[in-house]
Amino acid sequence: MKTNHMKSEKLNAPAKNYNWKKKGWWTNILTVILLSSSFFTLPLPIQAQNNQKQEASDYEAALRKLYMAHLAVTSLYVDTVNVQKLTEDAINGMLKELDPHSSYTNAKETKSLNEPLQGNFEGIGVQYNMLEDTLVVIQPVSKGPSEKAGILAGDRIIAVDDTTIAGVKMSREEIMRRLKGPKGSIVELKVKRNGITDLLSFRVKRDKIPVSSLDAAYMVTPETGLIRISNFGAKTHEELAGALKKLQEQGIKNLILDLQQNGGGYLGAAIDIANEFLAKNDLIVYTQGRRTPYTEYRAKGSGRFLEGGLAVLVDEYTASAAEIVTGAIQDQDRGIVIGRRTFGKGLVQRPIDLPDGSMIRLTISRYYTPAGRCIQKPYEQGDKNSYNMDVINRYNHGELTNADSIHFPDSLKYTTLRKARTVYGGGGIMPDYFIPLDTTKYTKYHRELSAKGAILNTNLKYIDKARKKLQREYKSFAAFMKDYEVPQEELDLLYEEGKKMKVAPEDDAEREASLAQIKLQLKALTARDLWDMSEYFQIINENNESVRKAVELLEGKAN
Repeated sequence: MKTNHMKSEKLNAPAKNYNWKKKGWWTNILTVILLSSSFFTLPLPIQAQNNQKQEASDYEAALRKLYMAHLAVTSLYVDTVNVQKLTEDAINGMLKELDPHSSYTNAKETKSLNEPLQGNFEGIGVQYNMLEDTLVVIQPVSKGPSEKAGILAGDRIIAVDDTTIAGVKMSREEIMRRLKGPKGSIVELKVKRNGITDLLSFRVKRDKIPVSSLDAAYMVTPETGLIRISNFGAKTHEELAGALKKLQEQGIKNLILDLQQNGGGYLGAAIDIANEFLAKNDLIVYTQGRRTPYTEYRAKGSGRFLEGGLAVLVDEYTASAAEIVTGAIQDQDRGIVIGRRTFGKGLVQRPIDLPDGSMIRLTISRYYTPAGRCIQKPYEQGDKNSYNMDVINRYNHGELTNADSIHFPDSLKYTTLRKARTVYGGGGIMPDYFIPLDTTKYTKYHRELSAKGAILNTNLKYIDKARKKLQREYKSFAAFMKDYEVPQEELDLLYEEGKKMKVAPEDDAEREASLAQIKLQLKALTARDLWDMSEYFQIINENNESVRKAVELLEGKAN
C-alpha cells in the first residue's frame, strides 16, 4: 500500500509529463518499449515472465507496423499528403477506441484548455462582451493593465495596433489573439467612449491576468455563507481560503459549497479543498489502475472549517475533481449533499506532451471515494456518442425531474464511514436530498431569448446608456438588491430585440409567465456590470431551490 498525504498532483496529470521534444521517431518508439519493459523487472513466476515477454514482443511488432504504415503513406502515396494531419488522425484513431476521456489536443487547443486551470494568462485584463460586432468592456480587471492605462467600463475597443476589430465580423478568437500577448509587451488601443466624439488612444502594457475559479462568496443569512467554485484550478484553494477567512470574519456558522456545473480540474486542488473540511487522517480519495499503484490521499486536519454545518450543491454537470470533494464529504458524513446525481467522471488522465506543444491525455487509473465507490459511470470503449448523450437520456427517462425514476441495484449499495448511511456507486454521486429540475420556471419564450443572446444584448445596451445614472443612484450593492426594479424601458427594449431575432411569445400569458425569470436575470446582469460575479449569483440564487433547501437544513428550519 502506498499512502500519499496531500501530495500535489493534477487530476489530468497525476505524475510527471512525458516530453518527447528532443527525441526522434525511432527513439520515441524505443522509449515506449523501454517504458513498457520496465514493468517486467520484478521476479515473477516463469509463466508470468513468459506472458510479459510475449506482451513486450507484441508491443514492438505493433509499433514497427505503425511506423512502416506511416512511412509508406508519406513516402509513396500518389499525391502530396498533410503529414501533420495524417499523424493527428492516427493518434485520434487510437484514442477513439479507448475510454471517453482519453483525448488528443493540438498545440492551440492545449493552450486554450490549460489557461482556465493555470490561474492566469498574459493580456490586457478586461471583462468584456460582444455587442453588434463590437467589444464592450464590462469591467477592467482590478489593478490590471487596462485599469492602470485608464480603460473604463462601457468603453468600446475599436482597433488594436491599427487593425480595426469593430464592425468587421472578426471572430472572437481572433480578437482575443490580438489582445493577448507576452507580459511586458505593449499594445495600442483605439477606444470609443460615450460622450466623447473622437476615438481615444491608450498604450497598454500587457501583464499576467488572474483567472478566478471562485465565482461567489457571500452571506446568505446572518448564519450561513455560500461559496461557489466554477472549476478546480491551480489557485482555487488559495481563493477558497481567502473567501473562508472573510466569511468567518462575518460570523459564518454554516457553509454552502456550490459545485453546480463545476466540471472539475486538478486533483491537487480537490485534495486541498477537501482538507479544509475533514478531520486529520480522513481518507479523501484513492486511485488505482492497471499500471499505476494504489495511492490514497488523506486530510492533514489543518482545515479552516472543520466543525461548522456544511452542504454541497451538485447537479448533472458536477464532474471529476468536484465529485472527489463531494464524495469525500458524503462518505465521511461531514456534510449533506443536495441537488441531482452528478456527471460520473471517475477516470484520471495523465498528460503526455508532444514535440509541437500538442498533448495526449491518457486515462491511467480510476478514483474511488472513501467508502470504496468508483464514481465513473458505465461506458463502452469506442462509443463516445452514447456516453455524451447520457445527460439527455437522464432527462428523457425522468431522472432529472423525479427521484422515483432513479433505481440502484443492491450490488451498488455502500455505507458511509461514520453513520453507516446508505449511498450508491455505479456512476456519479447521488445526493442526500434530491432537488428536481424545475421545467416550469423557464418558458419556451424565455429559453429562446436566452439562447439567441437577446437578454444579454439588451442588458448591455441598457447599461451602456444608464451606467452613470445607476452608479449615482445605488452607492452600495445592498441598496441595489433591496430597491432596484428592472425598468419597463429595458423590458420594452428586450421585446424589440426579440422581434428582430424572430422570437415572440405564443400569447400574453406566456409573456407574463416569463416575466419573473427575465427580470431576475436582467437584475443579476446589471449587478454583475456594476459590481462583480459574486453579486450576480447573490441575486440569481434568490430563486435557486437548492440554496433555499440548504439554508433550511443547515439552520434547522426544514419540515
